Amino acid sequence: MNGLVKRAFRYRFHPGEAQAAELSRTFGCVRKVYNLALQARAEARTKRGERVGHEATSALLTEWKRTEEPAFLAEVSSVPLQQALRHLQIAFGNFFAKRARFPRFKSRKKSRASAEYTRSAFHWRDGVLTLAKMAEPLDIRWSRPLPEGAAPSTVTVSRDLAGRWFVSLLCEDPGVTPLPATDAVVGIDVGLDHLLVLSTGEKIGDPRHERRDRTALAKAQRVLCREHKGSGNRDKARVKVARVHARIADRRTDFLHKITTRLVRDTRTLVIEDLAVSNMAGNHRLARAISDAGWRQFRQQLQYKANWYGRDVIVVDRWFPSSKLCSVCGALAAAMPLQVRTWTCDCGTNHDRDVNAARNILAAGPAATVCGAGVRPQRNPPGGQSATKQKTPRREPWESPSITRERKSTGDLPACVGVRRA
Repeated sequence: MNGLVKRAFRYRFHPGEAQAAELSRTFGCVRKVYNLALQARAEARTKRGERVGHEATSALLTEWKRTEEPAFLAEVSSVPLQQALRHLQIAFGNFFAKRARFPRFKSRKKSRASAEYTRSAFHWRDGVLTLAKMAEPLDIRWSRPLPEGAAPSTVTVSRDLAGRWFVSLLCEDPGVTPLPATDAVVGIDVGLDHLLVLSTGEKIGDPRHERRDRTALAKAQRVLCREHKGSGNRDKARVKVARVHARIADRRTDFLHKITTRLVRDTRTLVIEDLAVSNMAGNHRLARAISDAGWRQFRQQLQYKANWYGRDVIVVDRWFPSSKLCSVCGALAAAMPLQVRTWTCDCGTNHDRDVNAARNILAAGPAATVCGAGVRPQRNPPGGQSATKQKTPRREPWESPSITRERKSTGDLPACVGVRRA
């Protein structure tokens, strides 16, 4: 990998009363600008068939500051507001490139409160960070040092639903360099009985972080549902529920970081299977376990760490029958229900379902590289699309739900069915 890697270092901090008020006001203005710009762009697209770009929304921001109703936008730093418009532009770019769905409006209670500052809106010197419109520096808890001589190019301040404050510093990290060469190649199969099964036969158990706190989460949610909407006690109960969720998410993230770092350090090439996690979570009997496993987060960490340290990640086509294929003779079984964990091939080989799948994924890795199979499925399975990989019908942003239901009833869209992994 060429050049220095830009890496974000996140820390907890504890704002003073005046700082918390200023940041909360900034968060509200950022959300307001994002929603106003999204509304303007959506109306231009649906009513007039026009595309409004970033420059037009920047001009609208100047007009909004001069009007009477949103004049409070001029009271906060203008940099986070401009960054909100850039984020919206990126969201629309992902939508038009079919990498994401249509941008959604930000909710005051449910959306992540954050504001991004560029170099013109903060002062950094000797480890002391002061944001625009603030007289005092932030009280940051330095849990780990920044790279020597590093200066942040971007600062993002956020507050999660549990009320915790974070600051993320984007710096160039000279310590991220390619790891020593190794010949190890491994295939990885993800699952629920075991989080990861490697082609070497190693099985990494699923800690089931959500299950450990399920009792505390259920208790906090029961208290929340009994409180009256709009009351102060309901806000307190909501924060308690968010704290349980945050504890679960923190443990899951920490565990996945340890696993992915070990795999990247010890292996030259990692072969994984492309999974439609959102579709698989449509199975209501497995959705909770699938969400708790963190398969998508595992893949994201694995890919960016491999990019950092000069490793390769190969993604095998999601339609590849890794579980039903014998890794010894290549025979394909007719069916392989989920409850079958071991099976014997006609050639006499006794297979562990998950280890066999990992070995097949490893063997399919070179073919995926040559043929270009990757993130998107390259073919449909014989007989059409299976229930496992079927996508939920997507409604266009300018269509009403009734239009989608009508199209589904007439056969223009496939019916939404349950999801089961073969």
